[in-house]
Amino acid sequence: SSYAACVCGQVNHWEKIMNNTMKFGARSKQLLLALMAMGSCASVQAQTIISEVLYDAAGTDNGNAFVELFGPPGTSLDGWLLQGVNGADGNVYRNVALAGTIPPDGVFVIGDDSGDGTTLVGAADLVREVDFQNGPDSILLRDDAVLLDALGYGDFSGGVFAGEGSAAPDVVAGNSLARLDLLLDRNDNLLDFAALDMPTPGEVPLASVPVPPAALLFLSGMLGLAGIARKRS
Repeated sequence: SSYAACVCGQVNHWEKIMNNTMKFGARSKQLLLALMAMGSCASVQAQTIISEVLYDAAGTDNGNAFVELFGPPGTSLDGWLLQGVNGADGNVYRNVALAGTIPPDGVFVIGDDSGDGTTLVGAADLVREVDFQNGPDSILLRDDAVLLDALGYGDFSGGVFAGEGSAAPDVVAGNSLARLDLLLDRNDNLLDFAALDMPTPGEVPLASVPVPPAALLFLSGMLGLAGIARKRS
């Protein structure tokens, strides 16, 4: 997309500046580059994507499963759908109607309904039945008839894959599948997602507020944000 191309170009630009002016640890550098790239590309509209999914909780899935979306703040989700596609036959076994608006931090969490309209997912912005099946299966994000994003996970040998590129792994109970880079959608689930041993609904290592090029003047103060980067298995 034009947004991804803009971000990639800005990352290369700011990386050269950082390499020539400051010394950063790998994690700090990655975070700061993302912040500056987002600021430089603030005028380009990003697409809402699936950022994290917990479909097989440790213990009961009921009320603990969740789907996290990441997108432009203020985006209305009214009329949007999450669909579960059975990896065995390709049939849609679940349609989840979405509602609400993506908040200022860009993160929207749909927590699984415990059965009484509540959820055990503390960061949930919306409560719906999102206990999707274990792999091989796929989860689609749609705006009416438009397919915005798709995540397929598990071994689809002899099955029906409805995700992007190659399938992400089917993770063990208690692990979530989390997108590695919220600013870059390679349209390949295997490259874009990895197992996360400590699910983080509502938490991402990126700021949603655009950061202007003048951010170089206070980069030292941003280093503390690196501590919130996800710990992946």
